[in-house]
Amino acid sequence: MNKKEAIFNYKNTLRPMGVYQIRNTANGRVLVGSNLNLDGRRNRFEFERRDGSFANNREIKKDWDEAGPDAFVFEILEELKPNDDPQYDYRADLAALEKQWLEKLQPYGDRGYNHKKC
Repeated sequence: MNKKEAIFNYKNTLRPMGVYQIRNTANGRVLVGSNLNLDGRRNRFEFERRDGSFANNREIKKDWDEAGPDAFVFEILEELKPNDDPQYDYRADLAALEKQWLEKLQPYGDRGYNHKKC
């Protein structure tokens, strides 16, 4: 296999996708999210832990600064199973799965860092 084929195969390989939570082990609050590339999202979380930054959410940033990055863990809640169609768009399925987890966990206010969507 040549380099171009290897790159093409890598780009067309589905990554694990699904719903995750970032959990504050000090107070139990969670941030629920979804991503088409869970490995990439986990890597970003680990970078933010090492870097000491989590700037996209003011509430989690405050707890992050108080409890420290080691108080936060990344956990996969559910993975989305791949479809046989290589052209299938998973975004709607992922949004529906995230909505189910938001309804189940209710990560708002004292329970979490998410904000209810109107």
